[in-house]
Amino acid sequence: MTLISDSLQAMQANILQASNHANRTGLVKLLAVSKSQSADQLRAAYLAGQTAFGENYVQEAIVKQSELADCKIEWHFIGPIQSNKAQLIAQHFDWVQSVDRLKIAQRLSKARGEAALPPLNICIQINSSNEFTKSGTQAEELHALAKEVIALPHIKLRGLMAIPAPTNNIEKQHDQFRIVKASLTQLQQSDDLATLELDTLSIGMSGDYVAAIEEGATIVRIGSALFGARQKPSKA
Repeated sequence: MTLISDSLQAMQANILQASNHANRTGLVKLLAVSKSQSADQLRAAYLAGQTAFGENYVQEAIVKQSELADCKIEWHFIGPIQSNKAQLIAQHFDWVQSVDRLKIAQRLSKARGEAALPPLNICIQINSSNEFTKSGTQAEELHALAKEVIALPHIKLRGLMAIPAPTNNIEKQHDQFRIVKASLTQLQQSDDLATLELDTLSIGMSGDYVAAIEEGATIVRIGSALFGARQKPSKA
């Protein structure tokens, strides 16, 4: 527990420093990426003050949620969404950050309504690097998708998520994050979306979160910098 507590404290200090350097006034949320981590590790992080966790694999997450039912955790789904897993995701998470097509949004909306749960917070994932192997809608399709998503009941569009191509080049990190920020700004300034609470920009991970914060991230997704290197998970 001490190790996780120390890592959390150090990361929070780094996030605050990056925010101050960029003259940011709003809070930047730390989302602990906990895929392949045990429920005991999550509990240790929770007891150290971390309340928001991001999971990539549905079945793995549901097991942890059961073991941590006594903890007031905000659960985010951040992995690619298979159509046949949409119902489970809709009914076991507070946020879904990886919506990249209308079909998935429709299934999430339907399942959330059937469970009589509060509206599901979602982000549209944008493929800002145009990588063929990466999930996410294309920038030119974003506005049309957003308009279709906001017409659905039981879900609430909050903003954008992206996983740009990894790079150690700081300038390229900034360039990639600026593209995502610009896409969010365009949505916020669209007349037909202006009344929405599009307040979320989920960008930045352990290797590039400083650049992400400087470019406007409201959520940074941190895994290895908190928990250490991951073991190979059992996907489900």
